[in-house]
Amino acid sequence: MGAKGWVVLKLLMFQSLFVSQSQEDFDFFYLVVQWPGAYCDTKRACCYPTSGKPDADFGIHGLWPNYKDGSWPSNCDPDSQFDRTQIEDLVSSMKKNWPTLSCPSNEGFEFWEHEWEKHGTCSESVMDQHEYFENALKLKDKANLLQILTNSGINPDDGFYGLSEITKAIKDGIGFTPGIQCNKDPERNAQLYQIYLCVDTSGTEFIECPVLPRGRCPAQLQFAKF
Repeated sequence: MGAKGWVVLKLLMFQSLFVSQSQEDFDFFYLVVQWPGAYCDTKRACCYPTSGKPDADFGIHGLWPNYKDGSWPSNCDPDSQFDRTQIEDLVSSMKKNWPTLSCPSNEGFEFWEHEWEKHGTCSESVMDQHEYFENALKLKDKANLLQILTNSGINPDDGFYGLSEITKAIKDGIGFTPGIQCNKDPERNAQLYQIYLCVDTSGTEFIECPVLPRGRCPAQLQFAKF
């Protein structure tokens, strides 16, 4: 083989290595859902979407690629713009299950655009834009977290519940340990705010978390009304 042939062979080997590595752009996903009562019960304002007050249920925040060391990729493909025409069949479900609470009141497209461009573009090696949003919706439905909690007597009634009690109920319900994030209401009570569930790189199956998100919650949390 001549020198030119070796150059071509080495280039092909490098490209093959690059392609195989690009399929491992991340180690797992976080499915992050937020409780609207806790989102709104803070010193910052919240606004209901133009479709009206969302259901008293956990809403999706995002499906976030992550690394096992606790870091994460973001904004991976500036050329991959959010395209609402690709998710037209999902919009009604997204308004219900992935509602925006930011101000001023809006339909939700800016929220979804942000989530796609910051997080979704980092999962393009395994799913396209439609699949990204569809998988998140399916995972939220599969987890059914509010039902899991209420079945365990943990209700959004402004009552206080044990962090270990909440964690155990979710682990018993889906089979894996969740991450729990709190925020504080104007009276400085710690509230159940966000729940992190770990998902495999296909974006379809729950797994045990390689690493839980940083953050501390006290032993007792308020489950705010909404």
